[in-house]
Amino acid sequence: MPIQYTDQLNLLKDILRNQQEDCCGSVSECEQIERTVKSLLINGQLPAEAVEILNDIYKYGQQGKNTQHLDTHIQNHQEQLSNWVNEIDQFS
Repeated sequence: MPIQYTDQLNLLKDILRNQQEDCCGSVSECEQIERTVKSLLINGQLPAEAVEILNDIYKYGQQGKNTQHLDTHIQNHQEQLSNWVNEIDQFS
């Protein structure tokens, strides 16, 4: 059973918030970010401004899963992570 739109947004927000607060994460979290963003983009319920944000989050997840230094990647994106969480709140 697929999860609902708001549940997907909450999942994405939780992963991003955890990475922002803990300054660390896992490759599986980055893969989950990618899957969740893809699903949200396919869904079509998003406002236009959310699509650009989700594309940025998707790129972040891709770069994270492919880097050898994931914790450094997360630390370098602290400001964006905080902004993304706040922006997701606005369209959830």
